[in-house]
Amino acid sequence: MERERFGSRLGFILISAGCAIGLGNVWRFPYITGQYGGAAFVIMYLIFLVILGLPIMTMEFATGRASQKGIAGSLNALEPAGTKWHVYKWFGLLGNVMLMMFYTVVAGWMINYVFKMASGVFKGASSDQITNIFVNMTLNPGELTIWMIIVVVLGMVICSFGLQKGVERFTKIMMVCLLALIVILAIRSVTLPGAGAGVKFYLSPDFSAIFSSWSAFGEAAYAAMGQSFFTLSLGIGAMAIFGSYIGKEHSLFGESIRIGVLDTVVALSAGLIIFPACFAFGVDPGSGAGLVFMTLPNVFEQMWMGQLWGSLFFLFMSFAALSTVVAVFENIIAFCMDQWGWERKKACLICTGAIIVLSMPCILGMNVWSNVALPGIGSIDGMEDFIVSNNLLPLGSLLFVLFCTAKNGWGWKAFMQEANTGDGAKFPQWLFGWMKYGVPALILIIFVMGWLPIIKVWVGLG
Repeated sequence: MERERFGSRLGFILISAGCAIGLGNVWRFPYITGQYGGAAFVIMYLIFLVILGLPIMTMEFATGRASQKGIAGSLNALEPAGTKWHVYKWFGLLGNVMLMMFYTVVAGWMINYVFKMASGVFKGASSDQITNIFVNMTLNPGELTIWMIIVVVLGMVICSFGLQKGVERFTKIMMVCLLALIVILAIRSVTLPGAGAGVKFYLSPDFSAIFSSWSAFGEAAYAAMGQSFFTLSLGIGAMAIFGSYIGKEHSLFGESIRIGVLDTVVALSAGLIIFPACFAFGVDPGSGAGLVFMTLPNVFEQMWMGQLWGSLFFLFMSFAALSTVVAVFENIIAFCMDQWGWERKKACLICTGAIIVLSMPCILGMNVWSNVALPGIGSIDGMEDFIVSNNLLPLGSLLFVLFCTAKNGWGWKAFMQEANTGDGAKFPQWLFGWMKYGVPALILIIFVMGWLPIIKVWVGLG
């Protein structure tokens, strides 16, 4: 079977960026920035993105392009004879599937809120009533299931049309709409009366809070390091598959930089939408995960033409979520095609049913099974997120780094040759020491610090 190819370089960049651009950018990034003091945190985030995220992304792309396979076959094709690097492919598949087990549910919330906002559900509602709307939604398994199924079916139908006619065509349209909505919403937000304070909070760094103590600095640094790492969906082969779909005309480090810039622009722009609006209406920008679903609807309710702006905002959030869903679905489908030789439509059909069934524990964990919880981690969706975000992503990224630098892996020379083939920015040779020792050390710090609060709870110290 001839391997599919992107129809254009722009398609590769937008789809890869679409995989990275998701709820981690437009939902998690703004509220974490709010919690850690605004612009000072943004600067720390950008530093870690450059020294940690972009090099690992280049390594994933390189394994995909060199092998012309996704996670199902890339390690098999490139590993030295007798080694077992390829065993990780099953953990990569597990990471992609588990990510979709809760991500499709949250994506369903976003689309649901587009209709809620557009239909005027929040009109005239008090702050408590807006909170209750969100709580009641999570307590209703039927409502959650309907919107999750819509997300899964929509994503799989797009993927069923193939790489160029389905995934690439849809993602191009969706990303253009997403970028247009960002511009419209950001202009509206920064022109609100009193929005200047929010812009200052977001763009003028104040390091006093971060450097108030070593513990404060450590928390902020870990949050910035984790956000820069997780936002790119590294470690589960989500980028390797797109590397396998492109030619050798352009260097992979240059392409990683472009994707990283686009990903960061969206994340920063989301904050430019949220913070000025929060300050304009006296809302705490560090109000946590409920900022989007419980706080912002209250802000839009107070805003002139708030129903319109609120609908556009959640449409923007839905595009961000769906771009990731489609990209990860493509990775899962490609795994099935590469590993078992399935036709694309067969893979889509089987994966649709599997992901719908596997997403049900997340939904039921919010209501019917809400008593099922693990100390220090939380409910079922928290457990799923923890397994992916705190374990599979960092450990998988560590594996890719070791695979590209170790003598008994693919090796540094082979990686450098692949990464630097084509026009564009070259991966610096002098980064070998950093990639072999520095990056693995940072990844292990992320891994250990992700476990520390949980271990403290388990041993009775939390």
